[in-house]
Amino acid sequence: MTDATNDEDLIAAARQAASQSYSPYSRFPVGAALRFADGTVVTGTNIENASYGLALCAETVAVAKAMAEGRRGGLEAVAVTGPRGKGGDQPITPCGRCRQVLNELAQLGGTDPEILCVGPGEVRRTRLSTLLPDAFGPASLD
Repeated sequence: MTDATNDEDLIAAARQAASQSYSPYSRFPVGAALRFADGTVVTGTNIENASYGLALCAETVAVAKAMAEGRRGGLEAVAVTGPRGKGGDQPITPCGRCRQVLNELAQLGGTDPEILCVGPGEVRRTRLSTLLPDAFGPASLD
């Protein structure tokens, strides 16, 4: 956990997390950094498994760490980064599962975090609600 306050620091934290990736099968290290309202940043990296379906995405790991630390809201921004140049020049976005996992944490705090999708030469900014419209979450069960 670190205290990064701007987007550049958030992206740097995601890149640092990617450097800790365990991705021997895909060779596609991904890092994620979640920034909360109090300035705290929680990071995660992808963790693969020989049984491919058991792999964990960086965003899911970061959310699990945040929840394990007792965080239940205040999610303001997320940066997701992958290897530069691998897979094309497009910024990477959270997969569908990760969008849903991020949504759970966001809905607990009533936020719609900005998602910084980081590519080799560009940062695409969007909102979680744009990536996951009409999301199912805690409010759906009330």
